[in-house]
Amino acid sequence: MKKIFILLISLSISLSIQAEDGWPQPKNGGYFKIGQWWLVADQHYTDLGLLDPNVTNGIYFTSLYAEYGLTEKLTGIVYFPFYARALFNNTVSGTTGEVITPGEAINGVGDLDLSLKYNLLNQGSFALSGILQLGIPLGNSAGGDAGALQTGDGEFNQMLQIEAGHGLQLGGLQGWTKAYAGFNNRTEGFSDEFRFGLEVGASLLDSKLLLIGRLYGIESFNNGTLPGDNASGTSIFANNSEHLTIAPEIAYKFNEHFGVSAGIAQALSGRLIYANTAYNVGVFYQW
Repeated sequence: MKKIFILLISLSISLSIQAEDGWPQPKNGGYFKIGQWWLVADQHYTDLGLLDPNVTNGIYFTSLYAEYGLTEKLTGIVYFPFYARALFNNTVSGTTGEVITPGEAINGVGDLDLSLKYNLLNQGSFALSGILQLGIPLGNSAGGDAGALQTGDGEFNQMLQIEAGHGLQLGGLQGWTKAYAGFNNRTEGFSDEFRFGLEVGASLLDSKLLLIGRLYGIESFNNGTLPGDNASGTSIFANNSEHLTIAPEIAYKFNEHFGVSAGIAQALSGRLIYANTAYNVGVFYQW
């Protein structure tokens, strides 16, 4: 079976929920979120974009996401999955019922993302920012008896991204739109990537309820030295994986600082990516 890439939601598009998404934090302002993301999948998109069944795999990340305004224009961002669990179920014979390959699971941490977001332009309701993101390979890239379970990809990547946001107001409804595009330089033989996305959001009930819709994706440059199935067996990161994903999300703020969020992500099409739905929930604090 080809090695399968699980979508790790891009740092800048789905791990923070706030009415000013796309704008940097004010100096000494911050946003913090403890989140849970998980996916259990029994099918995937092949390298030809076709659906194919696989042994049921699961991946779970418990993470800390934080933004802090270092200056009025510069925001520091950290995403750290401090607890990660990857597993696959038993492979059972359809004729005899015997276990052909026993299931396995590993626990650990995931890969760390560190980012700097700099406001290039802030004019009225329009903002333009540049982002530098570094992916630090802290996760396990070869766990289990066959080395097929992973909580990280084992490579140090650097991504440059440009992002534009625009605030909207229609009658009493406040909202925003955002678009971004980025180049992700990968190492260790992985192909580089083009990342892109669109976002639309609205705040209701005196800005207590936030509704967000996202469409985003990854296109591979297919310029790496690793094959698409760069390890034997079933795992969670693959080279040359691609997808187009829709991800609605909802958040509710209990007061000025605290709130909760929940969302899903579903690949509309892809190559070397799970075809099942991913889920996320979180609790956040903002000042």
